[in-house]
Amino acid sequence: MGVKYSSKINKIRTFALSLIFIGFFVMYGGIFFRTSPIVMTLFMILGLLFIIASTVVYFWIGMLSTKTVQVVCPSCNKVTKMLGRVDVCMYCNEPLTLDPTLEGKEFDEKYNRKTRDKKS
Repeated sequence: MGVKYSSKINKIRTFALSLIFIGFFVMYGGIFFRTSPIVMTLFMILGLLFIIASTVVYFWIGMLSTKTVQVVCPSCNKVTKMLGRVDVCMYCNEPLTLDPTLEGKEFDEKYNRKTRDKKS
């Protein structure tokens, strides 16, 4: 039973989407403090900051996505984007690598770290 991996780009997009929902929930939480305008305003501003942070993350991943390496997945034959030395296909979750020394090895996201443990 293996670990479920997903594309790094999709992980970052999911994080940005979660920031939007967190912002909405924080803003809705402000409605419970209608009697105190200051607290309600703080909740609204905090929610707005979450949504602005989401916009920044979406912009950042969009800019990063334009600079990624595009490869054809050998499993589903669709063009997918790779970040780092190892990644998974955005469509079928097939492990992909551009490093010939990693071909045939067990997929591990630790291969993308610049410093690896000497024990491994």
